[in-house]
Amino acid sequence: MIKTKLIRAGVFLAGFGFVAGATLFAFAWFTVSIPDPNAYVNSQSTIIQYSNGSEIGRIGTQNRQILPLSKIPLRLRNAVMAAEDRNFYSNRAFSATGIARALINNLKSGSLNGEGGSTITQQYAKTAFLTPSRTIQRKIKELVISLKLENALTKDQILENYLNTIYFGRGSYGVQTAAQQYFNRNANQLSISQSAVIASILRSPGYYDPVLSKENAKRLEGRFAYVIRGMLDKKWITEAEAKAAKLPPVAPRTTSGQLSGPKGYIIDAVQKELSKLGFTQDQLLVGGYVIKTTLDQRAQQSAVDAVNKFTPTPAPSNLHTALVAIRPGTGEVIAMYGGKDYVVRQLNDATQSIALAGSTFKPFAIIAALEAGIPLTSMWNGDSPQTFDDLGKPYLVSNYGDEGWGQIDLLSAMQHSINTVFVPLGMKAGLDKVVDAARRAGIPESVAMIATPSVTLGVASPHVIDVANSYATFAAQGVYSKPYMVTSVTGPNKGILYEGKPVTQEVFSKDVMADLTYALKSVVNGGTGGAALSLGRPAAGKTGTSQSNASAWFSAYTPQLAASVALFRDSASESLNGIGGLTSVTGGTFPARIWTAFMKGALKDEPIMSFPAPSNIGGLDPVVMTSGGRQTMKKK
Repeated sequence: MIKTKLIRAGVFLAGFGFVAGATLFAFAWFTVSIPDPNAYVNSQSTIIQYSNGSEIGRIGTQNRQILPLSKIPLRLRNAVMAAEDRNFYSNRAFSATGIARALINNLKSGSLNGEGGSTITQQYAKTAFLTPSRTIQRKIKELVISLKLENALTKDQILENYLNTIYFGRGSYGVQTAAQQYFNRNANQLSISQSAVIASILRSPGYYDPVLSKENAKRLEGRFAYVIRGMLDKKWITEAEAKAAKLPPVAPRTTSGQLSGPKGYIIDAVQKELSKLGFTQDQLLVGGYVIKTTLDQRAQQSAVDAVNKFTPTPAPSNLHTALVAIRPGTGEVIAMYGGKDYVVRQLNDATQSIALAGSTFKPFAIIAALEAGIPLTSMWNGDSPQTFDDLGKPYLVSNYGDEGWGQIDLLSAMQHSINTVFVPLGMKAGLDKVVDAARRAGIPESVAMIATPSVTLGVASPHVIDVANSYATFAAQGVYSKPYMVTSVTGPNKGILYEGKPVTQEVFSKDVMADLTYALKSVVNGGTGGAALSLGRPAAGKTGTSQSNASAWFSAYTPQLAASVALFRDSASESLNGIGGLTSVTGGTFPARIWTAFMKGALKDEPIMSFPAPSNIGGLDPVVMTSGGRQTMKKK
């Protein structure tokens, strides 16, 4: 009697459990929907490229690069199936025995331990659409999604999505980035043995990555052998191929990260430009865009090499070196050095830091003078010191080293950067005209400039990119171009979402630029910028050393390229004096050496081009500039 009651109770409980389970499953079937597979699987890193298509780095929470199944070699697909689901193409969406084992484990421990014998379809559902929690409720959702996926997608589609979704460790998602992380090559270049390693590791990267520990390496050997045997059993490889398969060496882990080193400043600058173009951070993190930039790979490497080689050592920790190079006439930024390591310091010294401009501003006074008809042959008093009137207040000006030059023409004054000539030059041409020339050339309104006598000596504090772009305007014979870095944005479907184009405006006459360039050539050929002579091609530029040696600049150009280099510290109250063993660090020292080394690499194999001949605005006769005006000296 008791036995009969127990049997009836057992049948009742089993029936009740079946009905309850069926009801729960039915409820889940109608309430759990498949999230949009494309929204997840197509979420991938945004790739930033040099102008030649080579990769600079990536933006995105997941290091992922999606490949169509046709681009994933058959040996790699087979290796993964040998490791995870050998009957993938013939089995159902889930493994009943695996589910039963998982449920028993759950009843024992109260949670699922992950040993569920999941099929590839289940793993894809779990990885792509579910939270990491290991509960019965989540397992039921996993089953429902797996079944719905099987009805909605082909086996090929599920496998493709899985291979682009699964995590392989080392921050990589999908077989393409895994191949790059573990073997420094693309997925289509993996051998059978390398494919087997990738397939072996995906079960638990922290458990099988051989670089992490000797124990991992030993476990990988066993897992590798299991995968190779599976491929052989399924006749996906031959006996000979199985015997030849040996555990290949795995590349060391890289822990530097996407934003480490100088390239981090580029990636950040590109993101800021994209933000201004309307691309949100969320879009960049998961959009799978390809961003092609104006940056030239060879030029960028040359910039890094030049800074590394010629930045003074030893040096204080807060010594900053910045470089920007711009293509004249287009505004394309072809190289940028914003600092040693973005991870350490998130302030771009090329675009965000400011430094006293010093004598790099003297060309703006030359422009204002030439536009006023004052020729390069005009004669000035180069004695030092001199006192000038600054709105009724005395303004004492001295030359570098307090050197006096007597009567000297404007061309020579530029060549030797004579302060006591450029202050009265600006006053004569019109201090407001000097400021206007700087604005037209490329110094933005955000950089404060006041029309006082000191403006010609560079008391303003621009960004390095501002000065570089101004000199690019000179090189382009008076055509200003808005600087930019993004040339195109391509979506995951290969559609062009944005194309960058030069934004230009003619702001100076060619005649004025020809005479300015002639004057700046003299700075290189026989003046303070003599270090650039070793470039071996025509160059025009200006050194800049600010008050008390707080900053040192060299800004110069060839017909094809303009670049500005600056050294400075955290504040204008800190001097560069004594750094690198020099009593005084001027623009003609380290900055000029960095500029020259950079240009040699950036312009390698480029044709040597000449500048236009001078226009000789105002004639060739010497004109003595006096307080009462000007007086022409007739040649005998």
